[in-house]
Amino acid sequence: MTVFSNARLHLTLNVAALLFALLATYCSPVWSACPPHKLAEPTQVKLRGDSVLIVVHGTSMFDARFSAKRGIDEAVRFAKGKRIPVIYLQDDSPEQFYFMEDCNPDYWVFSAEGEIAFDVPPSHVYIAGGHLELCLSAAANAVLFQWAKKAPGNFKVTYLMDAIYSNGKVIDPSDPFYADFVRFRDIVTYGRPGGEHWPKLSLLETMGVIVKEDHQLEYIKQILPRWDTTFPKTYRVEVTLNDSATKVLQSAPGWNPPTLSFEFIDSAIDLASPDLPDGTRRARR
Repeated sequence: MTVFSNARLHLTLNVAALLFALLATYCSPVWSACPPHKLAEPTQVKLRGDSVLIVVHGTSMFDARFSAKRGIDEAVRFAKGKRIPVIYLQDDSPEQFYFMEDCNPDYWVFSAEGEIAFDVPPSHVYIAGGHLELCLSAAANAVLFQWAKKAPGNFKVTYLMDAIYSNGKVIDPSDPFYADFVRFRDIVTYGRPGGEHWPKLSLLETMGVIVKEDHQLEYIKQILPRWDTTFPKTYRVEVTLNDSATKVLQSAPGWNPPTLSFEFIDSAIDLASPDLPDGTRRARR
């Protein structure tokens, strides 16, 4: 009886050890910091093709709850699948806090506050990362400033909303969704890690709090880069939210004027596989 009990105990301990090993393997975080890497000088950045993905400061130093990590990873996966160049902007915060799964963009480039010192010849920029109201805004404005100097043409900025983090800085107490936003933000960022000074949501989460499309579009207008002080009146300027109708922010003379487009998409996942096998459109989340 004692031999049997000891054998059963030994088997139980072995099974427990195996289960612990499996849990450690499959339930542990898959994120790990990227190894040391070389930063490219602005003159070394050579972009070919019509599009580029720029990831601005994908770091838990500013996004402590990793709200934009999955979106950034999907954005990079989408870009690489389409052979679109990928650029990571890195500031002077600790490298170990950068949380991208893919550590091999086409270029790592230093950018303290989202400034862009390299040439951006592509006419379509996908943008991800953050901080929406600060560094990402600076990057978007820098791109527009470059485009405005080029010959008239069509340009587009695509915001991948689940890949962008934000603190809702431009949401005003007078907005009808303000109380809902503050309540949701305070819940999901409760007890956030020390050193994360501004609680963050993803832009997609913010849009989910706002809910109503007309309110969402009004909010979008407030977070756009300053196209109004950069592009001339000869440009048509428009914005699109997912599959909604295009909203014209500035009309322009002529039948086919040069156009600056802003596109807000829930996620790069929607761009990678927008349709179901039977050809119908995927339902929005």
